Amino acid sequence: MFRLDDKIALITGAGSGIGEAIAKVFARQGAQVIVADVVSEAASRVAEAIRQQGYSATAVAFDVAEEEPVREAFAQLGGYRRLDILVNNAGISHVGSILETSLDDWERVLRVNARGAFLCAREAVRTMTEQRPQGGIIINMASVAAQIGVERRLPYSASKGAILAMTRSIAMDFVGHGIRCNAICPGTVQTPFVEGYLARNFPGQEEAVRQSLHARQPLGRMGLPEEIASAALYLAADEAAFVTGSALVIDGGWTAK
Repeated sequence: MFRLDDKIALITGAGSGIGEAIAKVFARQGAQVIVADVVSEAASRVAEAIRQQGYSATAVAFDVAEEEPVREAFAQLGGYRRLDILVNNAGISHVGSILETSLDDWERVLRVNARGAFLCAREAVRTMTEQRPQGGIIINMASVAAQIGVERRLPYSASKGAILAMTRSIAMDFVGHGIRCNAICPGTVQTPFVEGYLARNFPGQEEAVRQSLHARQPLGRMGLPEEIASAALYLAADEAAFVTGSALVIDGGWTAK
């Protein structure tokens, strides 16, 4: 069940955290994985770890928000020349209300999260429409912040809202081309991304804030990267053939409050 045998899957932001977990579970389920990250060393580390387990992985490094590098990466596709699955996972954050957010902050977050997802999805759609009737699958990493108000997360929430709207548009525009496009909306997940956020914004208070992040989800803890990866695996598999334009919420009950 949920096998991805011989599928070619490109995962952005796969050098750590959720992206790394997705790359590893996809590889275990038979996919030939392209591990993409802006940091070359991180992509290479994850790809090598996957290969050491006996699975297939190639590392590529590019900035998702730069149009020409994205085009070049998708033209090469790790040498596979085909794309079955794209996971748009690369992202950054910013802590601040509108009064605590400079124009540079706004543009930096939207540049990576929204523009980056747009550029990668556009190249994926171009490739997938040429593969008819095979088509392909796009999974965009949104957030519960796209659906509810989260304090002091203005540009991050806006970027994830854009991703959610883009997901539905792609799903409707290309359903006739055999392309399924869905989003995942995680709550807070314990990753290096979150640990970096704590270190930058709450120096000396990391443990107290970490516990508050656990507590704000009714299950009493943050999610695990592997739990989000399992959801991505389902959406990428044939078992989800009737799912498109959806937003799968995985948040420990946060949005149910």
